[in-house]
Amino acid sequence: MYICTINRNYMAEALKLPRMSDTMEEGVIANIMMKVGDKIKPGTVIAEVETDKATMELESFQEGTVLYIAAKKGDAIPVNGILAILGKEGEDYKSILNASTEKVETKASNQEAIKAEAPKISTSFIETQPIVSDTRTKISPLAKKMATENNVTLQGIMGSGDDGRITKKDIEKVMDGASGNTNTLVNIPAFVGTEEFHEVSVSQMRKTIAKRLGESKFTAPHFYLTIEVNMDQAMTAREQMNAISPVKISFNDMIIKAVALSLKRNPNANSSWLGDRIRFNHHVHIGMAVAVEDGLVVPVIKFADGKSLSQIAAETKMLGNKAKNKQIQPADMQGNTFTISNLGMLGIEEFTAIINPPDSCILAVGSIKQIVGVIDGTMKITNVMKMTLSCDHRSVDGASGARFLKDLREMIENPVRMLV
Repeated sequence: MYICTINRNYMAEALKLPRMSDTMEEGVIANIMMKVGDKIKPGTVIAEVETDKATMELESFQEGTVLYIAAKKGDAIPVNGILAILGKEGEDYKSILNASTEKVETKASNQEAIKAEAPKISTSFIETQPIVSDTRTKISPLAKKMATENNVTLQGIMGSGDDGRITKKDIEKVMDGASGNTNTLVNIPAFVGTEEFHEVSVSQMRKTIAKRLGESKFTAPHFYLTIEVNMDQAMTAREQMNAISPVKISFNDMIIKAVALSLKRNPNANSSWLGDRIRFNHHVHIGMAVAVEDGLVVPVIKFADGKSLSQIAAETKMLGNKAKNKQIQPADMQGNTFTISNLGMLGIEEFTAIINPPDSCILAVGSIKQIVGVIDGTMKITNVMKMTLSCDHRSVDGASGARFLKDLREMIENPVRMLV
């Protein structure tokens, strides 16, 4: 909370924007919480100001009636700029505004006077005297002598020495008629480009993402474990399941199911760091990162370990559609104990993800690609996929994360184990 400063030269008093941080030069008015005619008391919050570090509430120190408001929402006000004027109801406040305007005009007049007092250069002198500029050709003494003796014109020669200095070697190339460095200037058309951009205000969703993930990244000590999974049997199993499933099952659905079952075997990865204690969740709620227009939301598949692949597939599609149509509800995004982020459908082979609080882990899933591998001593084409587990080292150790990934790989490489 900050208290605004006051100009006491007049009966009416100007409320000025104070310096609210050590590096602040101006503040953007995020909200005005007063209007003309309001009775202001010391301690009354009159505005919210966005500084270079945070958005803060601004208190008034003065008691009085708001006679005039100089700032409005969205204005960038310099430090010591007038926000409003307080005084007695009906009191003249224009003298303060006029005084402020006079200061600005005086400053401008002083600058003009300084310019006027600057020494003037005679126009006739400029017209009759040669202009001296640093456009002299840089050339070594030996190269200059060779050029003079052999009538070589220096114009158009690109020097190969420091700062474009013409050297003996450059003169020899011209004399020999070497290609690529002739005595003829080459006219290359200039390209004229236009710098363009657009800006948008940060949405509340993006602000929340920045806050939560910023806290996670710089609070939780992340470490990363990556494995490669053979997807040949998973691809075959998916085709067979989709032939009889009432809803199409995706690889992501299979990964959710495999992760849920692996978490039941590895409860350390299904935990939450709570500061003075670690919570080991006995239930499995899988957060599923979904990209939307304004950022990222994480719908939650609850009790994923107990649901069939068809049930998971139907639920992921329903939640995904709700997210993209902006129909997702807070209850749909609560309770996650583990999160999966899958960018494989966008062609990303491997990446690391930031842990989604309060989870201790997040799994980053890449794309399936074909490689030539050795299987049973024979070279053959096989399908592989990389997955990277980000872990909070406060609650999950390297060995615990590795055991989880080992079970997960075995589950995906042998999909029949999901049905047992």
